[in-house]
Amino acid sequence: MLNIAVRAARSAGDLILRSADNVDRLHIDQKGKNDYVSEVDRMAEREIINIIKTAYPEHAILAEESGKHKGNDFVWVIDPLDGTTNFLHGFPQYAVSIGLKHKGKLEVGVVYDPLRDELFTAKRGGGAMLNNRRIRVTNQTGLKGALIGTGFPFKTDQHLDAYVGMFRALTTDCAGIRRAGAAVLDLAYVAAGRLDGFWEIGLMEWDMAAGILLIKEAGGVVTDFSFNDNYLASGNVIAGNPKMHQIIYQLIEPHVTDSLK
Repeated sequence: MLNIAVRAARSAGDLILRSADNVDRLHIDQKGKNDYVSEVDRMAEREIINIIKTAYPEHAILAEESGKHKGNDFVWVIDPLDGTTNFLHGFPQYAVSIGLKHKGKLEVGVVYDPLRDELFTAKRGGGAMLNNRRIRVTNQTGLKGALIGTGFPFKTDQHLDAYVGMFRALTTDCAGIRRAGAAVLDLAYVAAGRLDGFWEIGLMEWDMAAGILLIKEAGGVVTDFSFNDNYLASGNVIAGNPKMHQIIYQLIEPHVTDSLK
């Protein structure tokens, strides 16, 4: 199943790269506030689903653009192009994300960055890899000198005040906060030790399923804002090595409103 996910991610990545030089000719729709989809997203998703369904016709699918496809207890969670806005602007930070759940447990995660030809893979109990080299979260033990990733709550103003409070609490002492615009790559970077931690409000399941498994298999910790494992449903996530996760949680917890718990 991991091999099928890799094949699908690479195939979608090749399609995305072939389209990158012709962005001005693409048909683009707006799904909601600051939420765009291009024909490349849809083509890449169809390519991924076709490869998966050919190998596993009975499996279910949850995909960003086409929604739920009924099936058995195996569910493939697909974001064909995480970072669509980046892609449409030629900003080089986007990726293909494919996760697999069985009876609710994440089993396989693949994140592919076609621009850098970086393939992040994980399987439950089997560790996390970057281009076939094992990766681990950092050993950072304090906020001083730490590099933290995040994402702005750009689709709604509802949680903006809470987010600003969290940002202020973290930015005072850390080395820097990065907002690159592709959540699943941020999560992969935590797993690979490029970021010490990450937090975001309001992600969708397909934005993070593969990245969460990568972090867990790389020795990291992932929770929601209530220190539970309801992140896939709530969309609110804190991730990092065990110590950094705890530090981030403690600093943002005073700013967590009831609607974010």
